Amino acid sequence: MKYNIYILLLFACVTGVLTAQDTAVKFEATVSKSELGVNERLRIEFTMNKDGDNFMPPSFDGFQVLMGPNQSVSHSWVNGKRSFSKTYSYILNPQAKGTFTIKQAAVEIDGEIYKTTPITITVTEAVNDPNAPPSATEIAGDNLHLVAEVSNTNPYLNEAVSVVYKLYVSPRINVSNFVPKANPTYNNFWSQDIRVSRYQVETGLYKGEQYRYVVLKKTVLYPQKTGKLEIEPLALDVTVDVPTNRRDIFGGRLYNQINKTVTAGRRTLTVKPLPEQGKPAGFTGAVGQFNFDVVASKSDLKANESLTAKLKVTGTGNLKLFELPKLILPSSLEVYEPELVEDVTTTLSGSKGTISNNYTIVPQYKGKYPIPSVAFSYFDPVKGKYNTVTSQQLLINVFEGPTNDEDVADAGAGVVKQSIAADDNQFRFIKLSTELIPKSTSVFFGTTLYYLLLLIPLLGIPIAILIGKKRAEMAGDLIGNRVRKANKLAKKYLSEAKRNIGDKEVFYESLERALHNYLKAKLKIVTSEFSKEKISELLLSNNVENQVVDDFIAILKSCELARYSPSSKAAMEEDYQKSADVISKIDKQFRK
Repeated sequence: MKYNIYILLLFACVTGVLTAQDTAVKFEATVSKSELGVNERLRIEFTMNKDGDNFMPPSFDGFQVLMGPNQSVSHSWVNGKRSFSKTYSYILNPQAKGTFTIKQAAVEIDGEIYKTTPITITVTEAVNDPNAPPSATEIAGDNLHLVAEVSNTNPYLNEAVSVVYKLYVSPRINVSNFVPKANPTYNNFWSQDIRVSRYQVETGLYKGEQYRYVVLKKTVLYPQKTGKLEIEPLALDVTVDVPTNRRDIFGGRLYNQINKTVTAGRRTLTVKPLPEQGKPAGFTGAVGQFNFDVVASKSDLKANESLTAKLKVTGTGNLKLFELPKLILPSSLEVYEPELVEDVTTTLSGSKGTISNNYTIVPQYKGKYPIPSVAFSYFDPVKGKYNTVTSQQLLINVFEGPTNDEDVADAGAGVVKQSIAADDNQFRFIKLSTELIPKSTSVFFGTTLYYLLLLIPLLGIPIAILIGKKRAEMAGDLIGNRVRKANKLAKKYLSEAKRNIGDKEVFYESLERALHNYLKAKLKIVTSEFSKEKISELLLSNNVENQVVDDFIAILKSCELARYSPSSKAAMEEDYQKSADVISKIDKQFRK
């Protein structure tokens, strides 16, 4: 009997020790592999055998977190013993080759802090693994492309070259935002941007596949040097929504949102010099297709009157990068410095419009003055040759004025400013006789204005009484005030929803408020009466078509579901447009 008691005591001690060992706290980190390629993914798990709080993961330096933290908890009973396990897991993507250390994670269990042991990971060259599913970054890289389309890679000096930047997006992914990261500076080019007022989504082919694309930027360049010139690339930081195989509780597909940097790449132009053979003597650098003419505002006038001679170039090309020819006139004409007038717009084919030098001319003497013809030369890059356009000779006939003994028709003289000759009729003398009109005096008392000012306050009394009664009626109209207030709030929240397209939470909250307040104003109901069945019944009873009612209810449901599922900017714009359309249809069909 005595030995049995000793055996029982020994068994109790051993059991207590084993139980104490089983309940000891364990918190450790494990990885799927300690060596992996730069194109592979790493799974790391932090496991504890007791429930803990305030889990603090490491910083994961050198890795990008693709998924996580994912939490799992398990309970089990084996041979009457309870076991517990709680795990935090992450999926990581290495950012570069090398050796990295995943530092300690920490958790609080029973008031004490426990930490894991650091783990060393070696990242090697990319490995071939045809069975590994592509990462979100790889999917985005294969389905997102920024392209710079250059109209001509072998232009002449000063010939217009258009560059159009397009962002191609595959239907397999969505883009929710993009921010310019590096803009080209266009060294050795004279550049002119064409403003893109709004981004419009279009469809087209990229390497034989159907893509959506958006034109981001349009620029026209004029090379200022010959030889090989580089166009620096445009770079964008794009927020990409990549679909996964997981779905939410409503069956909608879940998306992984990543940031991807895309660049258009450097483009090189080989700029040809303008040919020396056949270059006219008066060529000043005009490249394009132009028309030239000299036009006078009048051909017959008196001495000391003025006219305008306009040297005008019209067409497409580098209109702002060359000089107009000079106008040579007889020395007997007073000529002022020309005024440069530009009416130029920029298109993808180059600058288009008219530039002109306007000369103000004042003849001083009677006679006939020829305006000699003027030659204008330009280089046509399409034909690859120079053209010279010569204007017609004009004749100015001064039919009245003093005569000059010198040869006033000397067309070979340069442009010289002459003093304007004065004659006896040029200035008017001050009148010596006056015709003063006495200022009439009148008495204000008894006039029409006097009685009008006297009666206006008396007439204002009944008007003020009517306005006061109207305001009192409006204050007592509780239902009307409620409807007007709801209508005002509907417009406010609908405008707020439009401003917040791109911010899912704010957009759908504003849109739902706008729809609710619209119903308050239209159906004269309060918030407590809101239900989809009640709304449908009231709209149908007021002659609103079934399809319009169904569309309205569908928009309400879309606002509710959008809070629990991802949504792109395009989807928000579509929901906003649907809301505006269905409100417009209800207004037209609603029976007042």
